[in-house]
Amino acid sequence: MGFEGIRVIGGRSCAKRFGSAALLTGLAVLLGSCEVGPDFKIPLSPEIANFTPDRLHAANTAGGKTQRFAIDRDLPADYWTLFRSPALNNLVTRALKDNPNIDAARAAIRVAQANVYAEVGQLFPLASGNYNGTGGRVASEVSSPLSSPPSLNYYTLHTAQLSVSYVPDVWGGTRRQIENLDAVKDNQRFMNEATFLTLTSSIAVGAIQEASLRAQIKVTEKLIVISKDILDKVKLQKELGQLTGLDVAGQEALVAQTEATLPPLRKALDQNRNSLTVLSGHLPGEGLPEKFEFSGLKLPGTLPVSLPSKLVAQRPDVRAAEENMRATSALIGAAIANRLPQFSINGDIGRSGTQFANLFSSNPAFYFYTGLANASQVIFDGFTLQQRQRAAEAGLDQAAAQYRLAVLTAFQNVADSLYAIKHDTIGLEKAILAEAAAKKSLDLTRIQLTQGQVAFPQLLAAQTTYLQAELVTIAALQNRYSDTVALFQALGGGWWNRDEAAPASEAQKWLVSVTGIEKDPILTAYPGATKNNAR
Repeated sequence: MGFEGIRVIGGRSCAKRFGSAALLTGLAVLLGSCEVGPDFKIPLSPEIANFTPDRLHAANTAGGKTQRFAIDRDLPADYWTLFRSPALNNLVTRALKDNPNIDAARAAIRVAQANVYAEVGQLFPLASGNYNGTGGRVASEVSSPLSSPPSLNYYTLHTAQLSVSYVPDVWGGTRRQIENLDAVKDNQRFMNEATFLTLTSSIAVGAIQEASLRAQIKVTEKLIVISKDILDKVKLQKELGQLTGLDVAGQEALVAQTEATLPPLRKALDQNRNSLTVLSGHLPGEGLPEKFEFSGLKLPGTLPVSLPSKLVAQRPDVRAAEENMRATSALIGAAIANRLPQFSINGDIGRSGTQFANLFSSNPAFYFYTGLANASQVIFDGFTLQQRQRAAEAGLDQAAAQYRLAVLTAFQNVADSLYAIKHDTIGLEKAILAEAAAKKSLDLTRIQLTQGQVAFPQLLAAQTTYLQAELVTIAALQNRYSDTVALFQALGGGWWNRDEAAPASEAQKWLVSVTGIEKDPILTAYPGATKNNAR
């Protein structure tokens, strides 16, 4: 049974059609080794010039919050510092140090790296030492009749030997397995980057949520003061006969309803702070020293936006999907190698004697050695190996489809964020205008009520409108901050601009020299790739 169209890497090539076992053996000796199976190629970036059909424009000014898009400007690794909040910076720094996910990610990288090193060991001969001491008595009936005296029926035998076995990686199957595990390791690295990006963005959004809740509480408390002041005036007008008890009851109901909105807001604030405390890696009972308000958060004036051609190299989830493709591609080569003839070399060398001192004697009579070379080829296995190769090929098709989906999702995330910021700007601008109009209407209505020019229900309506307008403004401001974080997250978070990693260890240099697989060393701060990983 032959195999056609087998591809290799490293400049070597295997025969495109293998015939007899003799030819296979000769080729194995002459070629030394090659790597069968497809060579993984990095997928090309989508050829598209813009994230959206619409041309990006600078965001308008709304309430003093001006933003503009900076096309092809790089995003810093510590993107959260763009909000210029020392409290946010401190919280994120503490989370990156104390959050258990960081330790788990470091451990996951060490596990994956150790698995690579373990597989590299398969490229080397296996040597083992053995000592065996035996003794006993041979039955007189089977011993030599010339044996005299009878005590010669007893014997002892000491044997010490070194056994060496070696399975040459003729077809590169082991190196394909190493490539697979190395890709699994890098997949884990980029999954870690996605996890860290989620952690930092969750903290930033949580800080914005706290600022929003504090603003809502302040607005509600302010409206309660206004409502109570109006209640006092309504009671006074009732005593003067200008209003009825029904009017007083209506205002008392409005005060009570407004006060009832405070406990849910305060509950949400406390729970949000608990969430931020846990994200920072600490217990809720320890409290959160940072306090977040919109006055302490500055909306980034410049929004870095990568070119579409760079996005696939910057999104950690896309890079993880890419490494998953590389891992499954390597398994095809391993499956093909398993279908080809397998070779092994075994040897033993040692000494053996009836006395322990014979093991250290220079007498060649006690010396022995054996050698064995073996070649085997599966002739029929019920198509098991063939189906495993097909399963590996189908796995690559699946991984390729998952990669394409990850790319589509990445571009959608960026487009969604750009549209969100565009419409947030308009929404915040309109909300601020509506709030100003509602405030003016409430102030005029309060004055006219004391002068008897408007009916009391109009005042109630003006209060409700003003409260809703202020809450809408706060929500619009929160959306604009949160969608800015979402844009930074959609662009990949800037991990590729992190400081360069520490120099490679001796073990990592050894891995490169043995396998030719060169990757960035593990970062000391937390696992992830460096600038060199962003292609």
